[in-house]
Amino acid sequence: MTEAAPAAITPRGLELGGSAPDDFDPVAMARATLRTARIAALATLDPASGFPLATLVNLATDVDGSPLFLASKLSLHTRNIEADPRVSVLVSSLGKGDPLANSARLSVVGRAERCTDANARRRFLARHPKAKLYADFPDFSLFRLAVLGFHPNGGFARAGEIAVGAVLLDLAGCETLIAAEDDAVAHLNADHAEALNLYATHRLGLPEGRWKATGLDPEGLDLVCGDESGRLVFPERVTDPAGLRRVLVALAQQARG
Repeated sequence: MTEAAPAAITPRGLELGGSAPDDFDPVAMARATLRTARIAALATLDPASGFPLATLVNLATDVDGSPLFLASKLSLHTRNIEADPRVSVLVSSLGKGDPLANSARLSVVGRAERCTDANARRRFLARHPKAKLYADFPDFSLFRLAVLGFHPNGGFARAGEIAVGAVLLDLAGCETLIAAEDDAVAHLNADHAEALNLYATHRLGLPEGRWKATGLDPEGLDLVCGDESGRLVFPERVTDPAGLRRVLVALAQQARG
């Protein structure tokens, strides 16, 4: 029997008749926070007590934006997932000052499912290269979160109710782009280091460094450099390799100009 999605989470401010500021876009905030997060608090349900257990995991995203994390059978949260796959993750972009007032955060609710997709694995390891040391151990598995709900919060009076389909990407018509992702990312990293640095510094305002592409999708390019991460949002939806090249060339030219 298919489990129904949980009831929509209504932010407190909206329950009481409040409204989010006009300059707050909860969908854009949710997408940016999810795509740039590298760690997350993972909440699972203890099968014995029923109480939630919060732990910390490394996080990446699949092409559509679904969260990915690696977990060992030796960990308590994996034991909990095997008993009850209902979980939630909390991601945040911490800034200066009071994190409850100034930091964007996103709660994601869903069911954790083991993932054997090769491209999802590549995306996770590109985001967390040190995980290559143990990812092949027999007790480790990659999990993908089948999302059932989002709750974004950008600080005081900056929350909004959003649908799952508003955050996760519709990949229909993008098959050739997805098939070319691995080669395109490898090509960018091997031959276009200068362009990647321009995207990070001139387009995103991030510090100079050896920026690497870790993944791409119809709406953007994910970048990392050490502990820093960034998300280059495309000016238009890209559906194939030719469109990707056109957009990336144009953005590099604008940055150089």
